[in-house]
Amino acid sequence: MLKTAVVGAQTLLGRELVRALEACEASVLPLHTGPLTTAEEEGDLVIFAPEPALLEGVDLVILADRPSSGTLLRGFPGRVLDLQEDADPRESGDPMPLAGDWPPTVLRFRGRAPLEQALALVPRLVEGVGEVCATHLRSIAMLGERGIQGLLEQTEAVLGGTDPDPTKLGYRAAFEVIPGVARGALVEVRVPVFHGDILLLHLRGIPGTPLSAKNPPPGVLWRDLPPSSRDVAVSAEALAHLQVDTEGARGVLTLGYDPILWGVLRPVLRLLGLGQG
Repeated sequence: MLKTAVVGAQTLLGRELVRALEACEASVLPLHTGPLTTAEEEGDLVIFAPEPALLEGVDLVILADRPSSGTLLRGFPGRVLDLQEDADPRESGDPMPLAGDWPPTVLRFRGRAPLEQALALVPRLVEGVGEVCATHLRSIAMLGERGIQGLLEQTEAVLGGTDPDPTKLGYRAAFEVIPGVARGALVEVRVPVFHGDILLLHLRGIPGTPLSAKNPPPGVLWRDLPPSSRDVAVSAEALAHLQVDTEGARGVLTLGYDPILWGVLRPVLRLLGLGQG
């Protein structure tokens, strides 16, 4: 049985990881990022303060959040998977592979951004793609617990007739859609929904090769209509829809996924040999 410790088990991502791993009958040690308060010790989820001694006999440490002590992993001989969005590649190693299990000779990986994983699907979903431009409708789940709680507080403030406090999120999110500056052929738009990202991909085909849908890879389902953020928020699979013009020269691929369910949990379980993907 795989023995795993999840650091940051008190966060939204950490809690979901603990549930997913326990459902696969892995042995899971939920760890906080630092010392616990009395309220945290008496909470519903049993979480332990992170101590190096607790990692004895553990095969894998997953970092859902950064431990407050820089010495927690000092001398740890097992594998480490760093899922922090700002993971340092000098400490965390290469991004996890897009397919297959964890290679036995590698000790450290860092997570891949869900957007990167989604864009890598395009040539596996559509035949004849030449050029791609995209608009990414990004949900508040990108910020985890802080994002969801921040959006809730801002929404309550707006409904109460007061200006929302942007301190927690760094920007006003409630009832607003915020386009970002274009990054090449990609534009990110932050939308005020809790979960569910949508990618609108404008495709131009290779001359002489009409755009057409392929059989989807594991973890993706074709839909008859474009998925909504609500559809993908409750799905462990990415949901896709393709609309192509009569000549097959241009098309729109709508790809929806939940950043946590599909973008993190599914690839982690696949990497550990505990799930399909």
